[in-house]
Amino acid sequence: MSGVPGTVAVVGGGTMGAGIAHVFLAAGSAVVLAEADAERAAVGARNVAASLRKAEERGKLAGTAEEALTRLSTVESLGALPVETALVVEAVPENLDLKRAVFTEVAQRCPEAVLASNTSSLSITELAQGLPGERVIGMHFFNPVPVQALVELVVHAGLPAETVAVVRGWAEALGKTVIEVRDSPGFATSRLGVAVGLEAIRMLEEGVATAEDIDTGMRLGYGWPMGPLRLTDLVGLDVRLSIADHLATQLGARFAAPQLLRDKVARGELGRKSGQGFFTW
Repeated sequence: MSGVPGTVAVVGGGTMGAGIAHVFLAAGSAVVLAEADAERAAVGARNVAASLRKAEERGKLAGTAEEALTRLSTVESLGALPVETALVVEAVPENLDLKRAVFTEVAQRCPEAVLASNTSSLSITELAQGLPGERVIGMHFFNPVPVQALVELVVHAGLPAETVAVVRGWAEALGKTVIEVRDSPGFATSRLGVAVGLEAIRMLEEGVATAEDIDTGMRLGYGWPMGPLRLTDLVGLDVRLSIADHLATQLGARFAAPQLLRDKVARGELGRKSGQGFFTW
């Protein structure tokens, strides 16, 4: 497959970062996975390898996982990223200051790189402040990245059309469908997805129906591949709570998180990653 960057850096080797690394490796890029220390870098690399091997077993990978993994490397410092890196995708936790710190260091190290944030809700306009804004874009992938077909590009006012076109081409070269959204709270997908998810939680809290029946209603009645409560489990209840709180400050009380969501997060019931959320995993 042609049209992908020669060298891509992915900052953060968690679920999303590993998935993003997977799709660029599968498309032919060299990928450098950046983590905070050797142990985390090793875990991230193992996550990428497991994802690629699973895809190969299912017949979803052109070539072999081992061939793709020859193009994967890790670093424990942003200062060790290759200077010629064309694209840097950050997949660190949803904290504006953290993301800006990552991009500040990367912008100096990789002077030509596009700086793409995988944020699902934070303002790209605010993220770009103090940075070379003409290189900062939102590139929102969806979990699981190798399976989900969508990439949401988030465009702020200082972003040249040429940069948007280049990043769109890269995403389409991954086999993704691209939607373009003006920078606004929650963009398009998180805003709608969180709104439905929060209402489903309120319905469960009020005893309207069971979690299973609420999800079945949306799957069979509206054609959702997964119900909003199971999807919340997949995303992470803590992640969804954080996004809801952010949207509530920007868009008002309609995004106020139900107490049930807060209680579950306080108990450590975070969804699939903890084994218990609205469902048992």
